[in-house]
Amino acid sequence: MGGRNSDKALGAAIASGLILASMSDTAMPTPTPPAAHKPSLPDLFVAFAAISVCGFGGVLAWSRRMLVEERKWMTAEEFNDAYALCQFLPGPNVVNLSVVFGRRIRGLPGAGVALVGLIGPPFVIVTLIGLLYARFGEIAALQRMLLGVAAAAVGLVLGTCAKMALPLLKDRFAIAPLIALATFVAVGVLRWPIYAALAVLIPLSIALAWARR
Repeated sequence: MGGRNSDKALGAAIASGLILASMSDTAMPTPTPPAAHKPSLPDLFVAFAAISVCGFGGVLAWSRRMLVEERKWMTAEEFNDAYALCQFLPGPNVVNLSVVFGRRIRGLPGAGVALVGLIGPPFVIVTLIGLLYARFGEIAALQRMLLGVAAAAVGLVLGTCAKMALPLLKDRFAIAPLIALATFVAVGVLRWPIYAALAVLIPLSIALAWARR
């Protein structure tokens, strides 16, 4: 539970800082991939299926790697903007991201294909693993393996958060990093309710960005 709260705190911190950074930069391009790299529906399905199959411990790291680093369908700034939006929408963040990205690229069919690609393969795999765990979950060796997998998952989340935080450092006034740090401290250290912290910090970040325009 503590690890999950830390993940939420990291995500909320980065998203809060990204809102400030994106609003204060009037020249920020709209998050639309270049026409030359516009994926087809099969491309969307294969990409998000690969993200879901490879994304043990959470697919945030793999989604950024696939969309930004490998396929180059989004820039780092565009990914951050889209993720900041999805962070504050109801539902799992990466599921929201698949729908937002697929809808932007190929309309409603793209949103549906990306969503099915993301949740279809894991549904089958996790169902099978759940059956095996129900039968063999008490084995000590398996418990030690799961502990190692959990540690690797934490490392993936921290590494991805570090990459996503890099655009915040471009803020010459250093306000965006301070907002992100304040969010992390409020949620991850002081254990404030996440919605209460964001209810204060989001309007504050928007007001600061508006004042700087």
